[in-house]
Amino acid sequence: MTDSSGHSQIRQTLAAAYARASPSYHLIFLVALGLFIVAVPFVEALPGGELINSGLLTLVLISGVLVLRARRGTLVLAMVLVVPGLVARWINYFRPDLIPPAVHLVLGMLFLVLVAVQFMRFILRSPRVTAQVLEAGISTYLVFGLLWTMAYILVGRLWPDAFAFSSEPSAGRLMNASNALYYSFVTLTTMGYGDILPVSRVARMLAITEATTGVLYMSVLIARLVGMYSTVTPIENKSDTDQ
Repeated sequence: MTDSSGHSQIRQTLAAAYARASPSYHLIFLVALGLFIVAVPFVEALPGGELINSGLLTLVLISGVLVLRARRGTLVLAMVLVVPGLVARWINYFRPDLIPPAVHLVLGMLFLVLVAVQFMRFILRSPRVTAQVLEAGISTYLVFGLLWTMAYILVGRLWPDAFAFSSEPSAGRLMNASNALYYSFVTLTTMGYGDILPVSRVARMLAITEATTGVLYMSVLIARLVGMYSTVTPIENKSDTDQ
């Protein structure tokens, strides 16, 4: 009986510690994701730019694993995707002839899908609007942009003529990380400047699905946040009146 109560207290202590630390992990993931997105275009042209980008992406993936650690099954699946993906990423950086980039790109995309699904479940199941819900909402939108960035890089490597570039040659005519990131968020926000055009069927399909996902996600997110706020506010007003 003593051992059982001791184990129960340990579980309660761990649960309380996670509850306190979980919001900070959400914020860490959001900051790491934002830092990676902002830094990619600037550091890619530097002598060690690819190394810096790999380090920032590693930080994003590790912080994503920390966010998903609440559920054991999800954590195991995240580790199965992240660990081989990071190993493949760094091996490809030092020895590109050993592992093709498609390996870490596919594993990275699968992990980002897992992160987006878990964040959306958290948002839809939350009873009220909190800072953690807002962080998850923003992170999910940025995850979508990064997810399609990896998809465009993969398509550009498999089919070099999948995209047409109408910009100046100095801007680059390869679907590298900065161009893919730029095109992904331009498509996600449905801005469409027209300097990068999807030519192949796969590229067009990806552009259509990303634009549709961006519009639907914003509609669902706003509707959910308004629904949570309108549900909680009358209760708070009633309690204030009773007082």
